[in-house]
Amino acid sequence: MARLMKVAIVDDEEDMRQSVSQWLALSGFDAETYASAEDALKVIGPDWPGVVITDIRMPGMDGMAFLKRLMGIDSGLPVIMITGHGDVPMAVEAMRLGAMDFMEKPFSPDRMTELAKRATQARRTTLDNRALRRDLAEGEKVMGKLIGTSEPMERLREDILDLSQADGHVLIDGETGTGKTLVAHALHATGPRAGKKFVVVSCAALTEEALSAKLFGPVEEGGLPLMEEARGGTLCLEDVEALSQSLQARLLQFINDQGAPAETRIVAICNTHGEGKTVEDALRPDLYYRLAALKITLPPLRARGEDILTLFNRMSEQFADEYGCDVPEVTAQEAAQLLQAPWPGNVRQLINVAERAVLQSRRGSGSIASLLMTDDEEAGPAAITTEGKPLKEYVESFEKMLIDNTMRRHKGSISAVMEELCLPRRTLNEKMAKYGLARADYL
Repeated sequence: MARLMKVAIVDDEEDMRQSVSQWLALSGFDAETYASAEDALKVIGPDWPGVVITDIRMPGMDGMAFLKRLMGIDSGLPVIMITGHGDVPMAVEAMRLGAMDFMEKPFSPDRMTELAKRATQARRTTLDNRALRRDLAEGEKVMGKLIGTSEPMERLREDILDLSQADGHVLIDGETGTGKTLVAHALHATGPRAGKKFVVVSCAALTEEALSAKLFGPVEEGGLPLMEEARGGTLCLEDVEALSQSLQARLLQFINDQGAPAETRIVAICNTHGEGKTVEDALRPDLYYRLAALKITLPPLRARGEDILTLFNRMSEQFADEYGCDVPEVTAQEAAQLLQAPWPGNVRQLINVAERAVLQSRRGSGSIASLLMTDDEEAGPAAITTEGKPLKEYVESFEKMLIDNTMRRHKGSISAVMEELCLPRRTLNEKMAKYGLARADYL
């Protein structure tokens, strides 16, 4: 159902304000009246959900000055000017400045209604287009955080774009630290619910009583339960396996009551990997099959190949910028160690290692190998992954990382990169084409 648009009527004559307001209200508009332009400007801002009908001749700020102020606030705001006899040239000038149309006194109520209808339709289209652009930009921003060009990541992005357009609930599975909440956000931001609420709650962080109240109510000190707050949007349940049997039953009842298509989409995140059980073991079967109608399993970092070096580079650059120091150099041996590390904590662990590498580089001591050894000792005895790769793949990954780092440091200067890496231009061009590196990305 289309939202009701406001019509602001601005006129210093009370009789005119009331008569226009009453007629528009009878015609189905949400009419608001203001005795001066100054009063209206206290209310009208960018993306204001309505249109303006204003007299040209008013004491204080007149209609022309008011129009200029409105166009400065929001150039897409429809403004209809009311003119007296002899003010038509002024009204034409107002249209040149951005007014939508004008009415000359005395005017027909039917003409006023028709102009108000056209103006509100135009305003609704403008606001819808702006919201769509914002939603698309948000979707691109979130998807941009899913860094990597490996086959598992390309497949993950395709799954997100496919499932984001569906109505069904989604179960996201994967090891700890793989970015499951980010994927849930991406599902929301790239789908038709993007302009609605995205609400996240950790089912493992609260007691059963507190979680029940937070999800279903009653909520202390006002506010809405999360099921109500997320209405029309997405409710993301982290650690869904921590739900008690009674809360699972209430969640299932909520899902069943919604019917299909669901008004509120549930995205459930499961964290049972490595604990000897699956999400099927943790959830009652009827709830599991409702949530897992659509399912995404995130790849572990160790299965993402050269994405490891790409992520490490990006994180190192961010932390180096934050701490005001140079990005630490990565040797060929360290690159191979990064690629071979088991990464039990996945991307979250890599981010921690990158930050510590920047901090120790700033002090002029330590090595990436020592950081990996420390993490391996804390995580367990494994020192390298069991997924061995040919030497050629390690060499190519390091070569790509080296060219990428050098291009970033020299901001896309081909001559500077050629000089530092001692490469002829043709060889550099061939290697950049091979690894999918484009100079334009570094300018």
